[in-house]
Amino acid sequence: MKQVIHRKLSATILRLSLIILLTFSMALSAQEGDPAKGKSLFNANCAACHKLDKKMTGPALRNVEQRLSDDEGLDKAWLAAWIRNSSGVIKSGDAYANKIYNEFGGAAMTAFPQLSDEDIDNILAYTAEEAKAPAQGASTQVGMTPASGSGDTVSNKLILGALAVLFGLLALALVLVNKTLRRFADAKGVDVAAKDKSVPLWKAFAQNQFLVLVTAIFFLLASGYFVYGFFMQVGVDQGYQPVQPIHFSHKIHAGDNGIDCKYCHSSARVSKTSGIPSLNVCMNCHKSVYEYTGETSAEYTKEFYDGEIQKLYAASGWNDADQKYSGNPQPVKWIRIHNLPDFAYFNHSQHVTVAGLECQTCHGPVEEMEIMYQHAPLTMGWCINCHRETNVKVKDNAYYTKIHEELSKKYGVEQLTAAQMGGLECGKCHY
Repeated sequence: MKQVIHRKLSATILRLSLIILLTFSMALSAQEGDPAKGKSLFNANCAACHKLDKKMTGPALRNVEQRLSDDEGLDKAWLAAWIRNSSGVIKSGDAYANKIYNEFGGAAMTAFPQLSDEDIDNILAYTAEEAKAPAQGASTQVGMTPASGSGDTVSNKLILGALAVLFGLLALALVLVNKTLRRFADAKGVDVAAKDKSVPLWKAFAQNQFLVLVTAIFFLLASGYFVYGFFMQVGVDQGYQPVQPIHFSHKIHAGDNGIDCKYCHSSARVSKTSGIPSLNVCMNCHKSVYEYTGETSAEYTKEFYDGEIQKLYAASGWNDADQKYSGNPQPVKWIRIHNLPDFAYFNHSQHVTVAGLECQTCHGPVEEMEIMYQHAPLTMGWCINCHRETNVKVKDNAYYTKIHEELSKKYGVEQLTAAQMGGLECGKCHY
């Protein structure tokens, strides 16, 4: 009777384990898009004009796929066409495309033909995430974003937990099956042969010259891989976040107040460097803005921000009581964050004015940064990859007309990337 009970229990556990495995396998295969990758893509391509829960240059994008499906009857294919070429959708006479275009004052959305279907799925997965309620007393500081994902999502944790339970059940089932078989053998009078004493595993391994050789080669290759990875990180300062002598919140200035990056970094439009804004630029506003009235947190209080404004007054020599300059300014020793090697040439005006790139393309979501940090690795491979994927904007740009006509015939394409225009030539970036 006990044998039957144990056999039934073992079979039930095995069936339950199989059902759990199939269920979570289906859930895993049904999941579309990676929100962690989508957040990175969103920040690099969309954050300049869109927020998830607030209108900016464009509409809020929280649950945009579901909202368009429910309200307008539009599917993901329409969204993909809009993202890759919004002007083409508008010219086709699409009713909703023209409606949204007119609603936002005829502001043309940048085309992103380089985004793959997987990229778009990842972005939509990020926009579909539920808004997180801000924790009380939490700091408003936006810390460094990790180079890879930001950690396991809730769904991944559930799947890992379920798999752990599943393997535990399987291990228990094997133990019960083993005990049942031994009892069955005892009942039938079957002798179970005792295990012969074998050579210890480490000794058998040491005696096998082939395994020793393979293991040595494996460790040699693994060591070489990790040493190579270590040296490849030398000089890469991604995530560098120094503390400045005067706290400047890009989140407040570029995010909450919507100040254009090029208002402070005006030389980015016309020169090689973006430039450090003079204190006179700061005082254009802070002659009147003498206290902070926005949102605060446990770490960044009103008193903290007001104290930083007083540091600005002291550095610029501004006497707030008399409303005039004292004539005794003090230099501010700003700490440089983004610093390319001397042998690498980079021209801001060529990228900002000629190419029309947004600052967030290289510097990340600065409008969310309480303390500025280096968002991109700024490595040679990172720059080359951008040149290979970015199309040159030749429309209404006479400078590229002749070059575009000749190279279009050469490559047999309508759109030219920066790489096809010579963006991979060594002399373009190196002296």
